[in-house]
Amino acid sequence: MNEPAPEPSVTRVGDIAFDDAARLLSGHGLHLHHVAAGAPIPGSYWGEPEAGIIASDVYVRDDTPVHSMLHEACHLIVLPPERRALVHTDATDSVPEEDATCYLQIVLAAELPGVGSAQLMADMDAWGYTYRLGSTQAWFEHDAEDARAWLVERGLLVG
Repeated sequence: MNEPAPEPSVTRVGDIAFDDAARLLSGHGLHLHHVAAGAPIPGSYWGEPEAGIIASDVYVRDDTPVHSMLHEACHLIVLPPERRALVHTDATDSVPEEDATCYLQIVLAAELPGVGSAQLMADMDAWGYTYRLGSTQAWFEHDAEDARAWLVERGLLVG
């Protein structure tokens, strides 16, 4: 009988200070909610342990990967308030918004004590994010100009 492969070793919400993550997200108008171990995560597109989103709320458990928390939060951050209010589970099907989300999660990781951009990019690679240059870091440093420009144009990053 085949057992599912174990999840990759990545930084989890339980590995960092929850208050630091909540503070980071609140600075962007989001509310971080802690879900009890084993409980379903509301608004999780991929299913547990992935983060969930509903409007301005981000839901995580201690076993939620930090990259997932930041990714889903960034989906909300890149949306204008009127679109954010309508989100439940699935934020977008827009490639430019997805790219901007990936870029912004790396930027915000630098502001999260105990994580940092380098660790987040390594975690993204371990989890299975794929980029045509072969790694998250190579994409971020050499192939993400359009994502960065998208964020700058909307005032989400300083040029």
